[in-house]
Amino acid sequence: MAVVPTDSIAPTEDVSPKADLPPVEELLSTAVEAVGGVERPGQIKMVQAVQHSIQSGDHLAVQAGTGTGKSLAYLIPSIRHAMTSKGAVVVSTATIALQRQLVDRDLPRLSEALAPQLPHEPTYAILKGRRNYLCRYKASAGWPDDEQDQLFDPREVSLTGRMVQRIQEWAQETETGDRDELVPGVNEQAWRQFSVSARECLGATRCPSGMECFAELARARAGESDVVVTNHALLAIDAMEDFPLLPEHEVVVVDEAHELVDRVTSVVTGELSEPMVALAARRVGKLIEPHLGDRLVEAGEDLKALLAVAPAGRLDELPEVLGLTLALTRDAAWGCITALGPRMSSDKDDPEGAGLRKAAFTALDEVHDTAQRMLDAFGHAEEVDRAEVVWLEAGTERRPPLLRVAPLTVAGMLRDKLFGDRTVILTSATLALGGAFDGLARQWGLGAKEGGKERSGWTGLDVGSPFDHPRSGILYVAKHLPQPGRDGLPEAYLEEITELIEATGGRTLGLFSSMRAAKAATEALRDRLSVPLLCQGDDSTMLLVKQFSEDEPTCLFGTLSLWQGVDVPGPSLRLVIIDRIPFPRPDDPLSSARQRHVAAKGGNGFMSVAATHAALLLAQGAGRLLRSQHDKGVVAVLDPRLATARYAGFLRDSLPPFWPTNDPAKVREALRRLSAS
Repeated sequence: MAVVPTDSIAPTEDVSPKADLPPVEELLSTAVEAVGGVERPGQIKMVQAVQHSIQSGDHLAVQAGTGTGKSLAYLIPSIRHAMTSKGAVVVSTATIALQRQLVDRDLPRLSEALAPQLPHEPTYAILKGRRNYLCRYKASAGWPDDEQDQLFDPREVSLTGRMVQRIQEWAQETETGDRDELVPGVNEQAWRQFSVSARECLGATRCPSGMECFAELARARAGESDVVVTNHALLAIDAMEDFPLLPEHEVVVVDEAHELVDRVTSVVTGELSEPMVALAARRVGKLIEPHLGDRLVEAGEDLKALLAVAPAGRLDELPEVLGLTLALTRDAAWGCITALGPRMSSDKDDPEGAGLRKAAFTALDEVHDTAQRMLDAFGHAEEVDRAEVVWLEAGTERRPPLLRVAPLTVAGMLRDKLFGDRTVILTSATLALGGAFDGLARQWGLGAKEGGKERSGWTGLDVGSPFDHPRSGILYVAKHLPQPGRDGLPEAYLEEITELIEATGGRTLGLFSSMRAAKAATEALRDRLSVPLLCQGDDSTMLLVKQFSEDEPTCLFGTLSLWQGVDVPGPSLRLVIIDRIPFPRPDDPLSSARQRHVAAKGGNGFMSVAATHAALLLAQGAGRLLRSQHDKGVVAVLDPRLATARYAGFLRDSLPPFWPTNDPAKVREALRRLSAS
């Protein structure tokens, strides 16, 4: 396990051109004083470790508990490095909330505080994917109209129609074109009429609105900045595409690094459905001979008929009829691509024609490449040789069935594309699962060991937490309850939840493994409890969390986004209830395929995939309890397997070091004392 003691990284003598700059410890003191904070031991250790990583070029994984002040600890060495380096430092996050915190709060205050000690006042910018910015050309109605691609009439009196009108009005006044300026937000149907993907974009030199393009202006601002804040998806695309999306950079900080693998997997997951094929056929229809477009339409109809009757789930072998249909779809798309001719039109005076061709190429490429990728996923003699998994996702009332394809691992991709030629600092409150960084390191492609020796080139560091977990929190595992089943919440679980909430007088965040379980618990307990009970889905999550935090007796039940997205310090949250260990579903196509693949290579698929997934979510969920120095309370896990199963120790070692107990009477008494105080 590549972990170093927290006291082993001392200030390093800087022999680079930056030697005349103040050391990071001095800059940290200045920043903390300016924001009215207090330096913490973990924060000092982290700022030194990040500085050492930037100087040495070795990658660094830092676990920093809530309240450490990790944003300052990585921003200060990043800014110091950017002062004399050619490029920016890129900071990547998983959530919009953290992006906004960095750009709207942390960086402005830090920039102002450090300016007197640095060669110039630090600059910063936020950069997102092109789809997040308004396309002026498309908004001006210059973009080619695709009538059948419009799912509604923008003029009709409807929710989406009103959103379109809002965007049109906002487009006349916005200075950034950033979709996130629209509060409340707009749905995807409305927004896609005003945005284009990177592949659809004509390019700044060919677009009539290129000189005032919001996406290009954002890139220009980023290129002149010391710190560029972006998201994991754009970071992944930048690393894997042949053309750069981010400014030149040598150092990347990945905050919320526990989300990196899932976000990268989402970026490289492909999908194929009949509407996608039909869209490609419509876009190319007027540009080529009709019979070629008809072939693509027919292939799409064959795909639709096949997917309508096929069972949902993972495809371990390629059915012959599906293989033929995918091949027909691929070949029909290629025939259209060939008929379109050169990709770059020589006529710069015809932007509408160029837009039509670019949109057609984009849709056709996606259909062709995804169909080929799905065919390539099969035909391997051994499981260890398989690289990707294909599955069929059942349709809903609003969406037809579709095929998906995803890599069994992104480790090699990350190792070669992200970690290969830059220094990467990864940080989160939850990285050392089971007390070690090895699990996530393998998923990132860093590897834990090579040839029986620790792999050089990366370091794992846990700087601890400013919270006194054993004195502030209790980990209660309801060992006496039955194991959770598949038939909903047992009555014993409902009784346990009722008693715990009554003991604490509300003030409870209920984290459930599925929305069905959250709703079932809400319906069953509203008649039993005298305190207000909210459920995710009753309103926007942001408003529900606000209501929960402002009214102490209120309880809030929900699922995945609440496990990681709730920050409620103070007396409104005294109890976190977790209904069961959050393993991935046994029938989850990607997770189950990854487990099987690890096992085929001689590893423990369950521990590497399912238990690691559960440990991350458990740690994130338990981390909702203590959000400030004065918080106290209980994390109650109703699933007895956390006390009895062979893997229980690994999961418990991934949690903060709360005081543990299995005694329900002690827990209820502790909650009553907290409620009385």
